[in-house]
Amino acid sequence: MNVLLFRPRPDKETIGLQNVMICEPLELEYIAANIEPLGHTCTIIDMIIEKKDVTYFVKEYNPDVVGITGYISHVNIMKDYAKKAKEVNPLIKTIIGGVHAEVNPGDFESEYVDYIIRANGIRTFIDILNSLEGKNSNDEIECVYAKDRPAPKKDTSFDYRFPAREKVDAYRSKYYYMFHRNCSLIKTSFGCPYNCKFCFCRQIMDDQYFARSLENIADELEEVKETEIYIVDDDFLVGRQRILDFCDLLEKRDIHKKYLIYGRADFIAANEDVIKRFKEVGLRAVIVGLESCDSKQLDDYNKRTNVEINERAVGILKKYDVECYGTFILGLDWTWADFSALYKWIKKLDLVFVNLQPLTPLRGTDIYEKYKPRFIVREDEYEKWDLAHLVVEPDHISVRKYYWYTMVLYYLITANPVSWWYMVKKYGLHDTLKLTIGAGRVNTQYWKKLIKGEG
Repeated sequence: MNVLLFRPRPDKETIGLQNVMICEPLELEYIAANIEPLGHTCTIIDMIIEKKDVTYFVKEYNPDVVGITGYISHVNIMKDYAKKAKEVNPLIKTIIGGVHAEVNPGDFESEYVDYIIRANGIRTFIDILNSLEGKNSNDEIECVYAKDRPAPKKDTSFDYRFPAREKVDAYRSKYYYMFHRNCSLIKTSFGCPYNCKFCFCRQIMDDQYFARSLENIADELEEVKETEIYIVDDDFLVGRQRILDFCDLLEKRDIHKKYLIYGRADFIAANEDVIKRFKEVGLRAVIVGLESCDSKQLDDYNKRTNVEINERAVGILKKYDVECYGTFILGLDWTWADFSALYKWIKKLDLVFVNLQPLTPLRGTDIYEKYKPRFIVREDEYEKWDLAHLVVEPDHISVRKYYWYTMVLYYLITANPVSWWYMVKKYGLHDTLKLTIGAGRVNTQYWKKLIKGEG
C-alpha cells in the first residue's frame, strides 16, 4: 500500500517551541522503517517545514493510507488533515496516532478518521495495513480505539527496526534543538518510574517502565550519521550502573557523539561521579525538571526532591561544564513576590536557559479534576493546551499580569545582555542570533496574550 505520513504544523495560536527547536519526527521514521520491508511504500511530510497545504501532498502522492501523529495542541489540526485527505479521495484510510491519542483517544473521533491507535503504535499500524489488505479482520486489531473496547495493555518490549532516518533527508539540515544543530533523536526507554502529580508521562505507558538493551542502543548509535544526539527518554538517568555501563560501551565501540538528555536533579546530586564519567564520553546538556525554588511546592508536586538537592545538581552540571536547561512550573497562586523569588534563585544558580510553564492540569494527570472547574480555556481549544498558555484562572492576579510577569522573568534570566554575551562566547554569534530571533517570535506571541488579557 502507498502510505503518506504527516507531522502537523502547529496552529498559529500555539505558543511554539518550534521557534527555538525543530526535531525529527522519530515516531514516523519508526513507522516507515517497519512497514516498508512488508512491501508498502512510505513518504514522510514534515508540515512544520513545508509551506504547501496538506491537499497538495495528498494529490501529489495519491496515497491509500494517510497517517498523522501529534500532541494535544495538534488535535484539531490532525482532524483537519484527515478531512482534507478524504476530500481529495474518500477511499483514503486515515490513521491517527501519538501520545495524546493513546491517553485520550475520544478527542479524535470524527467522520474523517478511520482508525485511532490506542497503544503499541508500530505493531498496531502494521495490523491496520494487514486488515486493509484482507490479511486479518478489524476485530483482531485490539489496540484500535472503540468506545466499547477496554484500553489495551502496552507492550513492554521493543523489537523493531531502527528508524528510517533517510526518509527525512530533505529536512535534515533544518532539525535542531537550541544550539544542538543537525540533531538526531533516539529513544532508549519507555515510561517513567516516578509519579509527579502534574506529569503526563506515566499515563502513556500505564505506569510501566522498560528500557532497551545497551547493545541495541549502541547498534543504533553506530548507524546515526549526526554527531548531536538528543535522547528523548522521559528520564535517561535511571540506574547508576546502567549509565556507567553505557559510558563503557561507548568507549568500547569507539562511538563519539554529543548527548542532550532528560535527567532528574536527585540522580545528578547523588551521582557526581556518573556525570563526570558521562561528560568524558560526550554528555553536553541535561534538561532538568527543577520545577520550583520552594521545597513545599516540590512536595505538593510529589517531585521527591528539595531545593538543596536542586542546587547541588545544578552545581555539579556547572562543575563539569554540562549545560543545564532548567524547567520550572509557575504556580497558579503566585503573586509578583513568587515570580521575584524564583528569579533571584535562578540568578543565584547562574542559570541561563529556562523553560517557564504555568501549571497545566492535563486530562489524565492527578491534578486534572482539582482544577477543572477553574479552566479559562475550553478543553476543545486544543491549540492552547501547549504548556505555555495559562489555562486556569490564577488565584491572586489577573491573567494579563500573569503573562507580564512571565515575560519579565524570561527577559531578566535569558534575554539580558550578560546572558546573550555568554551564549555568543560559548556557541557563536550565528547560533545565538538564530536563537534570539526564534525567542523573539515567542515573545511576540506572549505580547498578544498580554494585550488580550485572556487564556
